[in-house]
Parts: sequence; C-alpha cells; structure tokens
Amino acid sequence: MREEIKTSCLKRLKRIEGQVRGLAGMVEDDRYCIDVVTQIAAARAALRRVEEEVLRDHVAHCVEHAISSGDKADQRRKITELMDVIGRADR
Repeated sequence: MREEIKTSCLKRLKRIEGQVRGLAGMVEDDRYCIDVVTQIAAARAALRRVEEEVLRDHVAHCVEHAISSGDKADQRRKITELMDVIGRADR
C-alpha cells in the first residue's frame, strides 16, 4: 500500500474508532434508537470509503502490475481475488 493511502486510511480508521466508541456510549446512555441507527449508518459509510480507497490502490498497483507483467496465472489470480472481495463487500 502506498504511504499516502496508508496515512489517509489510518486517519479515517481512527476517526471511525471514535465514532464506534461514541455509539457504545449512546447505547449505554439509552439514547433514542433512531439516533443510534443514524450514527451506525454514518460509521458504515465511513468504513465503505476506507474500503474503496484500499481497493482503488490495490487495482492501481497490484492488479495493474499483474496485467503489465504478462504472467497469465498471476493475472487470473489477481482478478479472481478482486471479484471475490467485491462480491463479499456487497453482502
């Protein structure tokens, strides 16, 4: 993973960690259910953005490298991995 992507993802993940701690506090404090669900949706959206950033970096480097290498087995492996992870992400 490129250093700037790593830094960006870590920054986002630390923010998400704070969101999740805040959610735990909301549940402990018996906050209004809709407020809790709204914050859960915000945390999930933030995680999706991190996931997209990591996948974009993976395609730009690992998959692109496999394609330019000419190694058919590595190309198939990288494409299969990518399709598998995209399939799991939608669940």
